[in-house]
Amino acid sequence: MKTMEREFELWLVRRMRAGDTAAFDEVHSEFNARLYNFLRRLSRSADVAEDLLEETWLRFVSSGATLASETRLAPWLFTVARNLYLSYCRSRGREQSYTSDVLLWPDERSPSPLQAAMSNELQGGIETALARLPTKYREALLLVGIERMRPAEAAAVCGIAPDAFRQRLSRARALISRELKASGLLEPIQEPSCDRRYDRRSSI
Repeated sequence: MKTMEREFELWLVRRMRAGDTAAFDEVHSEFNARLYNFLRRLSRSADVAEDLLEETWLRFVSSGATLASETRLAPWLFTVARNLYLSYCRSRGREQSYTSDVLLWPDERSPSPLQAAMSNELQGGIETALARLPTKYREALLLVGIERMRPAEAAAVCGIAPDAFRQRLSRARALISRELKASGLLEPIQEPSCDRRYDRRSSI
């Protein structure tokens, strides 16, 4: 289940605030695999992902009684997981360098190749392409393309303004499109009527 019903989510938060351990089991069942896959793709290491996942859940348990009553669990958990990964990178001098240039996708509503590649035989190619991206672009695609977060929610996870996140997402889409084309997995096609070239894309 990618999207938790809001009333059910609020019920779980109330139970966590009251110290109900069964509520933790339900939250863990819903999010554990998703958090692991997110951390695994960010870190490109199963061992690192497992360590950070364990710490994420420890943070959640220790904060359960103090959760705000309106907490949205997905943004809360993914924010903690992301921050733990960044702390891990900084502690080892492995923080990805951030480029300052901006290359916008022509239209925010324009589809990217991410979903189609993830759902068919190009999955291996898209995983390789994702692994080549700097962290901030990789996490943007993972949060929106895989976790189906709204840009505003993903922006909160990343700690930036929604407009800045949309710009980052546009750049990420352009970069992964370039990676796929360079790998021969995404080919341009000819538009006969006006001799312009377009990418094959499907929406996130």
